[in-house]
Amino acid sequence: MDNPKLVFDPLPGEALTRFVSENVINLNIARTGLSDWHPIGYFLKSAAGEWCGGLTGAIWGGWLQVNFLWVTEMLRGQGQGARLMDAAEGLAAERGALAATLETHSFQAPGFYLKRGYEVFGRLDDYPPGHTKLFLRKRLGVPVGV
Repeated sequence: MDNPKLVFDPLPGEALTRFVSENVINLNIARTGLSDWHPIGYFLKSAAGEWCGGLTGAIWGGWLQVNFLWVTEMLRGQGQGARLMDAAEGLAAERGALAATLETHSFQAPGFYLKRGYEVFGRLDDYPPGHTKLFLRKRLGVPVGV
């Protein structure tokens, strides 16, 4: 293969994004022999049909990876984030996952995750400057506070 052209696309379409992610997933499966991969997507939709929250991630290798969790400002503090996390963690446990992991920032909601039984196992200070990126994990099936 000759030297391919480098293309910059800060907002690639779904097909291109899927091309990259599916190739990484397939490589991971080929290298580990662990083929039980399941994408996760739970969303909140109002009675008027408006999207007001969601959680995306995947179950693979005995872990739930939460990629994104977001709830609209007017619904925060009403248990909607917990509903989304409960659904994802419950499905992960049903599919045999023993643990969950996610990343958050100090200006987002680390307290929310800590109350859910997550623990910080890594941190990246000054990302972004003046803040911290946190790496969290939780054993599934273990009651909070134990």
